[in-house]
Amino acid sequence: MATDTLKGSAGAGSASGLRRLLLDNGALTALIVLVIALSALSGDFLTTDNLLNIGVQAAVTAILAFGVTFVIVSAGIDLSVGSVAALSATVLAWSATQDGVPVVLAVLLAIATGIACGLVNGFLVSYGKLPSFIATLAMLSVARGLSLVISQGSPIPFPDSVSHLGDTLGGWLPVPVLVMIAIWLLTAFVLRRTYIGRSMYAIGGNEEAARLSGLRVKKQKLAIYAFSGLFAAIAGIVLASRLSSAQPQAAQGYELDAIAAVVIGGASLAGGTGKASGTLIGALILAVLRNGLNLLSVSAFWQQVVIGVVIALAVLLDTVRRKAGATPVAAGTGGGNRGKQAVTYLLAAVVAAAIVGATSLLHSGSSSTTKKVGLSLSTLNNPFFVQIRSGAEAEAKKLGVDLTVTDAQNDASQQANQLQNFTSEGVSSIIVNPVDSDAAGPAVRSANKADIPVIGVDRGVNKAQTAALVASDNVEGGELGAKALAEKLGGQGTIVILQGQAGTSASRERGAGFAEGLKDYPGIKVVAKQPADFDRTKGLDVMTNLLQAHPDVDGVFAENDEMALGAIKALGSKAGKSVQVVGFDGTPDGLTAVENGTLFASVAQQPKELGRIAVDNALRAADGEKLSQLVKVPVKVVTKENVAGFGG
Repeated sequence: MATDTLKGSAGAGSASGLRRLLLDNGALTALIVLVIALSALSGDFLTTDNLLNIGVQAAVTAILAFGVTFVIVSAGIDLSVGSVAALSATVLAWSATQDGVPVVLAVLLAIATGIACGLVNGFLVSYGKLPSFIATLAMLSVARGLSLVISQGSPIPFPDSVSHLGDTLGGWLPVPVLVMIAIWLLTAFVLRRTYIGRSMYAIGGNEEAARLSGLRVKKQKLAIYAFSGLFAAIAGIVLASRLSSAQPQAAQGYELDAIAAVVIGGASLAGGTGKASGTLIGALILAVLRNGLNLLSVSAFWQQVVIGVVIALAVLLDTVRRKAGATPVAAGTGGGNRGKQAVTYLLAAVVAAAIVGATSLLHSGSSSTTKKVGLSLSTLNNPFFVQIRSGAEAEAKKLGVDLTVTDAQNDASQQANQLQNFTSEGVSSIIVNPVDSDAAGPAVRSANKADIPVIGVDRGVNKAQTAALVASDNVEGGELGAKALAEKLGGQGTIVILQGQAGTSASRERGAGFAEGLKDYPGIKVVAKQPADFDRTKGLDVMTNLLQAHPDVDGVFAENDEMALGAIKALGSKAGKSVQVVGFDGTPDGLTAVENGTLFASVAQQPKELGRIAVDNALRAADGEKLSQLVKVPVKVVTKENVAGFGG
């Protein structure tokens, strides 16, 4: 009887120990499960190139997250890190392109910018008594606005000497990964070995008790937020180096990824717990998820759903861990615990390697003769690009091609990740519709090195080789739009221009063509130009604001139909009567507005034809055929008189 009791207690103890091990290392367990599952599902996942891609794609988020770890451990939050990263990179690029400013000084200015933003956050929280959520939310807006002001909304080329941060050492080891590892070690050292690190845990555990014990809480918070700003600046420099340009709109939403990485890694939003290794694992989980879902051709929309579920589960695990009495990760962890952690990580690596090695046998010897083509679109939140996808998918189905379509969601860095994934996957060819022509260059150059032909569609790629560019004649379209609007106004009147997304070749070319076309009509005066980023909602807001300053405007030229439709909404009953609006693209909604008379004209492209021709050229390039560098798809001005006969 006693023997049975002892056996039962031992069994219960083993089960309890395993349960505690899993709870204490939930993020690591999740990462191992993900790697094993994706290795089984995709034969392209477990390759050296793809694993390095994952490291590169995790680097920026991880560096941001290390700074956010300091803040969360001290029971705060920092929503500004993405904007501070963009501002710091913009300051570097802008100052380095000015005469007489050495690159070293420009780098120091960028780092100082990040630290200054962090100090302002810390001052508002410590001395201004603002909640950290509000203080950093304000900085999010200020930093993003300053980035746009400095850059005038356009990407700024990055200095070559700094762009090497986005390159590789020895032709294979990515520098961003090395920077990430260095920052990880620094974060671990600060948290474990320094006075300020112990102060973070004390403040997060009980701020009032920390103050009564003699800690200078206000000054400590200044330093904590300064660290977060410093790491944000480093992340911004690394990101801009990867893209070879400072993007004023870069890193939007990255603050949420950084917070998610910290929470997934085991830190509590209530403060007092968290560790550098957990944050690194959290960032890797997010990168592995996105990479694997891309390889499995999962829609970007569903990717957001999956990542949201993972974040929710991570917070739930934190709650379960607390209720189960799992050991919190705090300052002063003993050497024995660290030794156990090291053994745990080593065992986890061995188990993962063994299982992954076994699953790789599932893909050995398997081959397919079907050609694979990757299509990366700048966004699928726009009918024009949805039609490009439709035309491409129809042609791929007709020709028996395996077409994978990704949505960059107007994020140049996300598109760079997608293009790198295509390259490591070894597709036959790649079609890219760049978010930004400069930022797509480094990723396309990687495809060039891998001898994968790249086809540009609608927008070109700068400083990289493309087998062909399939595009509408945007310059001619802009000229036709100017002529149509000017003649409708009788050669006299005032107009406003809604510009597309800064840095895109489509916006530059359409704007240049329109300006050229207006030279023949000196009686037409442009009273305002404002960017609305090819977005209908922004078109509505910008046009509403412009009408306050120019209520008697006679015409509007929008560089796409989405902005034109937003302008029509702002104009109300004036649209098509006292104010004439001309759009660009010939989208279904745009043509309906032309038919209804609210939109005078649309310079119609043929987006389905763009998609079809791009796939056809991608296959020909994969077969080694010589292509025309520029394949022009004609544009046409569609008005109420000819809209019925326009087939798109």
